[in-house]
Amino acid sequence: MADTTDTTAGGVAGDDTRPISGRTGGKASGKASGGKRAGKNAAATAARSGSTGPGGPSKGRTRPDKSTGGPAKDAPATTGGGAGSSRTAGEPEAATATPGAPVDGVSRRRLLGTAGAAGAAALIVGGVAGATGAEAVRGKPTPLTDVGSGVVPFHGTHQSGILQPAQAHGHLVAFDLTGGTDRKGAAALMRRWSAAAAELMAGRPPQGDDSGVALDAGPSSLTVTFGFGRTFFDRVGLTDRRPDALEPLPAFTADVIDGKRSNGDLWVQIGADDALVAFHALRLLQKEAAGAARVRWQMNGFNRTPGATAQPMTGRNLMGQIDGTNNPKPSSADFAQKIFVPDGQQGPESWMAGGSYAVVRRIRMLLDSWDNLSLDRQERVIGRRKSDGAPLSGGTETTRVDLDKMGPDGALAIPGDAHIRVAAPANNRGAAMLRRAFSYHDGFLDDGAPDAGLLFIAWQADPLKGFVPVQRKLDRGDGLSRFLRHEASALFAVPGGCDEGGYVGQHLLEG
Repeated sequence: MADTTDTTAGGVAGDDTRPISGRTGGKASGKASGGKRAGKNAAATAARSGSTGPGGPSKGRTRPDKSTGGPAKDAPATTGGGAGSSRTAGEPEAATATPGAPVDGVSRRRLLGTAGAAGAAALIVGGVAGATGAEAVRGKPTPLTDVGSGVVPFHGTHQSGILQPAQAHGHLVAFDLTGGTDRKGAAALMRRWSAAAAELMAGRPPQGDDSGVALDAGPSSLTVTFGFGRTFFDRVGLTDRRPDALEPLPAFTADVIDGKRSNGDLWVQIGADDALVAFHALRLLQKEAAGAARVRWQMNGFNRTPGATAQPMTGRNLMGQIDGTNNPKPSSADFAQKIFVPDGQQGPESWMAGGSYAVVRRIRMLLDSWDNLSLDRQERVIGRRKSDGAPLSGGTETTRVDLDKMGPDGALAIPGDAHIRVAAPANNRGAAMLRRAFSYHDGFLDDGAPDAGLLFIAWQADPLKGFVPVQRKLDRGDGLSRFLRHEASALFAVPGGCDEGGYVGQHLLEG
């Protein structure tokens, strides 16, 4: 499977250091997570310092636009967190929440916390299903928790859902345009989708939405991302503006691709830290597409919920491996060059400036076979310790991998077919991609094996210089590939973001 760094099959965008509950850096975070500490604190969220990324350093905190109640234009994404919590390098700074006060920008959704007193939180953790539990929540409303109050701006240089940490819940859905949808119809659809996404991400129900699905929830770090597949350009008569980078991906030996769950004219990626918020966005966008596009395929994924661990840490995949340690960081000097199409492009592909290319793969993990391996064998397949993600060459999770180090037995400390060795940029002429994935579990197969694995999403400025060369190398000599099956595949051109009043893809469809 394609992995540009030294991690397991896919992964999240860097270390997932979103807000956590319990203790952070030895100090109480102020966010209830259940148990004895639930409900003790509703402390003000600590503001984080912005880091320099592709667009420069974040400045100040997000302040709501008084005219709309939403985040101010060009404001950084916000999310709550306790004292001492941190974000991946290059992530935006968080706003400060005041206990007991409404959160600006989400006034049309009642701001309910996920925990009141310690007893109520314990009931929630145990699974509230009856009238007693429901009454406990209704009777002790608290301010919106850190998780619910996270806001990511829709408008900007890049689309959302690329640089932000992967959320707890995700939906990937591809659409095919209907027979009567031409360029003008596609533009109208993208205009409707962009308007709806902007409202939803600000925590407001779009005009005409009375479903009430997420009425009580805040934005929950919702992101919505749009992309165009290769066939889209044929449908709307824009083949002369189709990027060369959208050439079909080559076949790999581990591929068992189902065409019905691959490709598509349009692609939507939805992520949120609340399941109902994510579903609400999916449902509304599907309804807005009526008559113009129909669903081709849809996949649902998940990640660890913010606050589930005692301290911020890199997430794990379904093999139990810490995954995403050495993902490219926005603070790196060459990050933007490798992940985003540069500005100043001339010619028919100029509309992709500020955009990126998303490789989407549904990768089933052969978990029964993997679980039968000893711990030592699993670690040698990956090249890292399972307990803490440290490389077998020594150190901690973030220690630089020493591919030349020899073990006491005179053999390489990191085996020759270990995943982190084969995938290392040093062994792939510097090829890199930003992996931002979701795990998935779709039940069990007829033989009892879990139908589970990774919804792998890799972002790069050019897939022929990112995913393709790395996956070719993995295909030939990666020990992990024996435990993976690539069952669906797609490639999408994801244009840059849009300004207020515009829509995603406007430069393509109206240029």
